[in-house]
Amino acid sequence: MNQIGVIGAGTMGNGIAQVFASTGHQVTLVELKEDLLQRGLAMVKKSLERLESKGKLAPQTVDGVLARLKGSTKLVDVAHCDLVIEAVTEQLEVKTRVFQELDRIVKPEGILASNTSSISITKIGAATKRADRVIGMHFMNPVPLMTLVEIIKGLDTSADTLNLIVEATKKLGKTPVMANDYPGFVANRILMPMLNEAMFALMEGVATAEAIDEIMKLGMNHPMGPLRLADFIGLDVCLSILEVLHKELGDPKYRPCPLLRRMVAAGHLGNKTGRGFHVYATT
Repeated sequence: MNQIGVIGAGTMGNGIAQVFASTGHQVTLVELKEDLLQRGLAMVKKSLERLESKGKLAPQTVDGVLARLKGSTKLVDVAHCDLVIEAVTEQLEVKTRVFQELDRIVKPEGILASNTSSISITKIGAATKRADRVIGMHFMNPVPLMTLVEIIKGLDTSADTLNLIVEATKKLGKTPVMANDYPGFVANRILMPMLNEAMFALMEGVATAEAIDEIMKLGMNHPMGPLRLADFIGLDVCLSILEVLHKELGDPKYRPCPLLRRMVAAGHLGNKTGRGFHVYATT
């Protein structure tokens, strides 16, 4: 499994492309628009150079990794790939369209994986004619640094596909951990209600954003406060995940905080826009 396709050059997509290229794979990174593709490739280069400057990569490694990474704006350029990983927006309709196209384009023996953080792998697989070769690979952000990959088997995912993906994940230096195909899986089913409750506490005036984050950092030994973490993930992404949890599980405890909805509507999405629950430099 050497030829890898990654669909989507955003934060998750370019991180996934980086870790595969860094472990000797040939990677094709696909994005709809050239400017978005170039931004994603530039982020990979910047990330690699940062690791090199910290002594975590040997000299000349950056050029070697980049040589294994090809950018494209054409989905057909992943037709030859052994594994294609989708990392587009967290919307079932969007992912379904991508998988239907990939199913038509990618060689029959190719495995199709989704980096979805909450959407049913069974539903995604059902949009294809190869549900046995569809699986979830939920990488954590930032992908080059976080070791966990949540592996999700759909109802029709074959044991062979599961075994191949588990072994491929280990070869990346990551730790694959299995989760069943329920909304939000494990990571976000537990994480998102905590972030949402922090947003409700802020909206209700229980404490400032700074105080909420500091209390959770110092009192619960979290490396990052919940509101800053939400900013880092992206408030639009948090909202999408909470909407999936609320709709699919039908429990009001997953109802997205109205403040979160207002901030997303205003375009205050966190770190990537320079403003969320905190303010960030946009350079």
